[in-house]
Amino acid sequence: MKKIITTIVVLLSLSIMTKAQNQSSSGTQSTELALSNAIDITFIGTDNSTGSDVDLVFNNVNDYANGVESSNYRIRVRSNKEFMVQAKTSSNNFSYSGNTNPAPVLKVNNHLFIKVTNNSTGGSVPNAVNQQYSTLKKGNRKLIKNGTPGDNNTFDIQYKATPGFEYPAGTYSVDVIYTATQS
Repeated sequence: MKKIITTIVVLLSLSIMTKAQNQSSSGTQSTELALSNAIDITFIGTDNSTGSDVDLVFNNVNDYANGVESSNYRIRVRSNKEFMVQAKTSSNNFSYSGNTNPAPVLKVNNHLFIKVTNNSTGGSVPNAVNQQYSTLKKGNRKLIKNGTPGDNNTFDIQYKATPGFEYPAGTYSVDVIYTATQS
């Protein structure tokens, strides 16, 4: 009996000593994120910051009398802060390519218009461009105010041109510049 008790004590001691040998160690490492303010504006149709050409073709007198509208163009803004979007033209006048000499001068103001037809930015659209046309010009026209941070904020725009009957045949062009700015 004494041998059995001694054997049990020895086995328990070995078991305790075996567990005592299981040691662990730990370490820590600090991880920091250095975030910068970031904003990006992209035309969905081209998937980059340059949209496709907008061709407004005047085929008949009704087009001249009523103007011509474009299809919708979707624009995406990705930002980590609230933002606004503005549009302006690169010049006060369209550039002319055609056979008339001297070249006619067609002003952008009151001949080229823009409206916001859909807004999924979480922000607001000023009344002047919300589902109604407002003239474009070389100065900024607000399209979106207080857009929310995110990676898929989109809005749709549409153009309308009403040059009237005073201008000769040819191609008239101007760039429209969109600027997304963080608040």
